[in-house]
Amino acid sequence: MENPDFTLELSAEEMRHLVAQAAERIVAHVESLPTQPSVNTEGGIELARSLVEPLPEKGQSYTELLDLLFSRVIPTSFNTASPGYMAYIPSGGIFHAAVADLITDAVNRYMGIWVAAPGLAQLEANVIRWFCAIVGYPAAAGGFLTTGGSLANFSAVVTARRERLPENFLSGTLYVSDQTHHSVQKAALLAGFPPQNVRLIPSDAQFRVRSEVLAQAIGKDRQAGFTPFLIVGNAGTTNTGAVDDLQALADVARREHLWLHVDAAYGGFFLLTAHGKALMAGIERADSITLDPHKGLFLPYGTGSLLVRDGAALKRAHSVSAHYLPDTQEDQDLVDFSQISPELSREFRGLRVWLPVKMHGVGPFRHNLQEKLDLARWAAEELRKIPGIEILAAPQLSIIAFHLTRSGLTPDALNQLNRELLSRINARQRVYLSGTLLGDRFAIRICVLSFRTHFDRMQAAFEDIRAAVSEICTGQS
Repeated sequence: MENPDFTLELSAEEMRHLVAQAAERIVAHVESLPTQPSVNTEGGIELARSLVEPLPEKGQSYTELLDLLFSRVIPTSFNTASPGYMAYIPSGGIFHAAVADLITDAVNRYMGIWVAAPGLAQLEANVIRWFCAIVGYPAAAGGFLTTGGSLANFSAVVTARRERLPENFLSGTLYVSDQTHHSVQKAALLAGFPPQNVRLIPSDAQFRVRSEVLAQAIGKDRQAGFTPFLIVGNAGTTNTGAVDDLQALADVARREHLWLHVDAAYGGFFLLTAHGKALMAGIERADSITLDPHKGLFLPYGTGSLLVRDGAALKRAHSVSAHYLPDTQEDQDLVDFSQISPELSREFRGLRVWLPVKMHGVGPFRHNLQEKLDLARWAAEELRKIPGIEILAAPQLSIIAFHLTRSGLTPDALNQLNRELLSRINARQRVYLSGTLLGDRFAIRICVLSFRTHFDRMQAAFEDIRAAVSEICTGQS
């Protein structure tokens, strides 16, 4: 027998040294975020090609590897942790969660079966109960943490399918808004439905689904021999932050005996504010809800969740057994996450939520979310002061969509003008905004969500917006 190799079993001194070197660079990186560019992808192709390498047989010094990461690899990216990142839907990445992940990965406990780590499983179950309380769900509700809204929407579609359709489910039809996130259509495809079974329902002038058209579509499908089973409502769309009339959708779902799922990945945690609670009235009537803590709770990417009003439905949809697994338990207060979700192998995902919430309480999260609502309203007021700017979507939550108008231009030319405006704003690198199409109009989006984004950065954003508009209007190159 060969001599044992202990290379991978680091000594206490080596572990402390590794963590100390990483911490030194991480802290310096985080402290410099306000002065870093909000986006820097120039030379990205060359960088990626320079990093291609074969499997290494011998090791390289940790210091050299850290230097490579922090000097070359990490800076060439969208700086999603920057206070100036207002594109797409920002993910804050609070530092506390990074420490939680270090603990989680170091202790490396298995979390698929409750008996494997009872205390840790209970902490994660507590997190789900907190989320259920936020949305107004009853004690019988349940759920699990996911890698994000896409996986949550997938499990919601599968659960709805199992609850509302027979084994031969191919006549089942799903109803989504023309503003619904594309992950729902992907979820339907992965759940086995033909793409044409997803019905696209138009939205109104505020980008909210038209419930009367929805009801008509359901009736028409029933007459044609289809089996309507699922409505997907929105509580904060990616395009404009629109929130559907959830009470109206719940009424349709109840009348038609359909499952109602609400995609609240972006907007759901605004329920912690009075404005969000009023805007999303009726969300507690949904059969399932997607929430993304990596959005509204400012956690790192890879932290989503699915909540279901009848928690037992998750087990009916996901539970399977095998002889090599430990016995699962039937106590409704104790959760075997592998029996209510798609994953068997899963880390202790709950610590990155539990630790920061326990450290601070929910108050600072609520205050931060209210600040983002206030900043979005301020931004809308400032946009109205800029000649030629038209607001296409006023902020229902913390997203504003606008464009620059100019008489005499064709729609295509106007869209190209606004693409140029967006490019000029972002070229200054203090903020990073994104664009989208609203109908056939190209819109520039401001999404205020990072816990690092405050009034000073919003002022800088508007300095850059005004300067870019002035350049375009005066024909400056």
